Amino acid sequence: MTFASPAYLFLLLLLIPVIGWYIWQLHDQDASVQVSSAQVFARQKKSLRIYLLHVPFALRVAAITCLAIALARPQLNNKWSSESTEGIDIMMALDVSGTMLAEDLKPNRLEAAKNVATDFVIARPNDQIGLVVFAGESFTQCPLTTDHAALVNLFRSVKFGMIEDGTAIGLGLANCVNRMKDSETKSKVVILLTDGSNNRGDIDPQTAAQIAKTYGIRVYAVGVGSHGQARVPVQTPMGTQYMMMDSEFDEVTLRNIASTTGGEYFRATDNTSLKRIYEQIDQLEKTKLRVREYSKRTENFAPWLMAALLCIIAEILLRYFVLKTISN
Repeated sequence: MTFASPAYLFLLLLLIPVIGWYIWQLHDQDASVQVSSAQVFARQKKSLRIYLLHVPFALRVAAITCLAIALARPQLNNKWSSESTEGIDIMMALDVSGTMLAEDLKPNRLEAAKNVATDFVIARPNDQIGLVVFAGESFTQCPLTTDHAALVNLFRSVKFGMIEDGTAIGLGLANCVNRMKDSETKSKVVILLTDGSNNRGDIDPQTAAQIAKTYGIRVYAVGVGSHGQARVPVQTPMGTQYMMMDSEFDEVTLRNIASTTGGEYFRATDNTSLKRIYEQIDQLEKTKLRVREYSKRTENFAPWLMAALLCIIAEILLRYFVLKTISN
């Protein structure tokens, strides 16, 4: 229930001084009579009028309350809405090779990619999203799912060393296509994130792109790495050592994959640009949503006005007929 003129509800504040005045009057009108014994009064039955003594005032308070609510014009909302959503299927292909440990992104490329991708997943509750990881080989970390809490947990468990090292871009993309090819969803997207050049796997990246195009799958390719050199940790018999590595990679192949499938290519050189890229993809692939809404308001002041009138009539009847006092 809503009110068309809620300001009238402030009239209820008038009840505070009214009730205060009534209580003060009762106290002021108290009288005392000295008698030798009150036992004779204790045996007397109380009249019904004693119990009704304060009812007229209570009815007056109720009448003022109902009148204030009626003036505020309460309204009932008859409202219904229906919506239909068409989610998007999104497979995320994440490179987990050794070069993803480069620290030009903070704390490193892999962790930065995981953090931004996790935020992307949480922001798209209507979509089915899955995860494929690849290095020298590729496997599905999580199939397409709407259980995004489980997907986020699987994202967090991704780390370097879970697959033989290398960069099998074509194999990672083909794995994503295989997971989406039988889906009946009209919009299918792969977000392919890597920092290397294809040097492993039996499937060429361009061949995988052609297969993706056949199934109507768009690929957004994200190349990760700053320009110049980046520091990369390397495990040696003496422990972890750091070496400088050129952060250049095969951008031509990534551009061709995106162009072939109708997607786009992006380059992330730091955490801020990586986050901005996922925001762009989020805007490009918005879920389709159709909403119909109907709303009708019905005036509902009449019952409150009637209640106020009944309270006033009841107070008059009690005060001047049932509780009438006879004066000389």
